[in-house]
Amino acid sequence: MNHVLAARDDAGSCGPGGGVTSNTSLRIASVFVILLGSIAGALFPVLAYQSPRVRPLLSQNVFDFAKFFGSGVIIATAFIHLLDPALDELSSPCLSPAWLEYPYALALVMMSIFTMFIVELVAFRWGTAKLASIGVEHDDIGPSPCCAAPTILIEPSIPKYGATLARPSSVTSPTPKTSSSQVVLPDCEQQSRGVMDSPATQIIGVAILEFGILLHSVLIGMTLAVSSDFVILFIVIVVHQLFEGMGVGSRLAYMKLPPGYTYVPIVGAILYGIMTPLGVAIGLGLRTSYNPDSATASIVSGILDSFSAGILIYTSMVQLLAREFLHCKDTMAWSNGRLTYAVSCTVVGSCLMAVLARWA
Repeated sequence: MNHVLAARDDAGSCGPGGGVTSNTSLRIASVFVILLGSIAGALFPVLAYQSPRVRPLLSQNVFDFAKFFGSGVIIATAFIHLLDPALDELSSPCLSPAWLEYPYALALVMMSIFTMFIVELVAFRWGTAKLASIGVEHDDIGPSPCCAAPTILIEPSIPKYGATLARPSSVTSPTPKTSSSQVVLPDCEQQSRGVMDSPATQIIGVAILEFGILLHSVLIGMTLAVSSDFVILFIVIVVHQLFEGMGVGSRLAYMKLPPGYTYVPIVGAILYGIMTPLGVAIGLGLRTSYNPDSATASIVSGILDSFSAGILIYTSMVQLLAREFLHCKDTMAWSNGRLTYAVSCTVVGSCLMAVLARWA
C-alpha cells in the first residue's frame, strides 16, 4: 500500500512491540469480509468466462472492460501501492544511517526488472530455437492469430492472414474438407503454439504476475491487523482487493489452456483471495509483538515491496501494455472505437486504483 500503511506515528516506537487492542471483533470479522471480497473479485471473471451459460449473456465489451480495467489496476498497484511504500519503508528514521545514504528501494526495483527481462529473454530465445527445430517460424512475441481457437473455418478462396505456417518446401499437408464451401486448416495448436504459448509457459507467466501481488497482499493484511486507523483502512482495503482481484481474475480468465487445465485459473483466483486474509490472521496473532514501524519490519517490507514493484512494473508495461496493444495482431486489427474503449478502460482502472492511495 502507500504511505498511509507505512506512516509512522511521531510518538511511535521503533521497537518490536505492537500492542493494538481496539476493534478486536471487527478485526477478526475483517478476515472473512476481505476473503469474500477478494475471492469474488478474482473468481467472477474466471467463472463468467468459463461458464457456457453465463458467457453468452455478457457482451464482449464486458469481458474487454474486465480485462483492460484489470490491467490498469495492476499498473497503479505497481507504482502507487508498492513503489511508494517501498521508498518510505527503506527511508524510515528507524533504520540505521547506512540505509539512508542510497536509494536502495529503486535499486532493488531496477534489479527486479532486469531479472524479469533476462529470464524472459532466455526463455524466448530458447523457445524460438525449439520451434525452429520443428520447422515452425515464430516472428512475433504476441499470440499467433491462427491459434485463437483449435480449429479455424474459412472460405477456401479467401486467404486468412497469419493462418498458414512456414513449412519446409518438401513437406506437403493435405487439407481435409468439411463441406464444399469450407475447409479446416491444419491444426496449428501443437506447432505455432509450441513452447512459447504452451500451458506451462502461460502458467509460469501468470504465476510471476500473481507472485508480486501475493507478497503485497500478505503485507497489507498484516499491516491492517495492527493498524491504529483500522476502520478507514479496512473499508479501503476491501475495495482495493475487489479491484485488484478483477485485474488478476481477468488475466487468469484469458489464459488459453487445454480442457484439462481449466482448474488452473480457479486455483489462482482462490490463492489470491486467501492471501490478504491470511496476512490479517498472522497480524492478529502477532499484534502484541509485531510493529510495522520497527526497523526489521521496515527492511523486510521495503525489500519485498521493491521486488514486487519491479515484477509488476515489468509485467504491466511489457506484458499488459506493449504486448497486448502493440504486438498483438488481433488487437491491431480492431476498429478505432474498440481500441479507444480498451485504452480508456485501462486508464480508468489505473486512475481509480491510484485514487484509493489517498486513504490507503
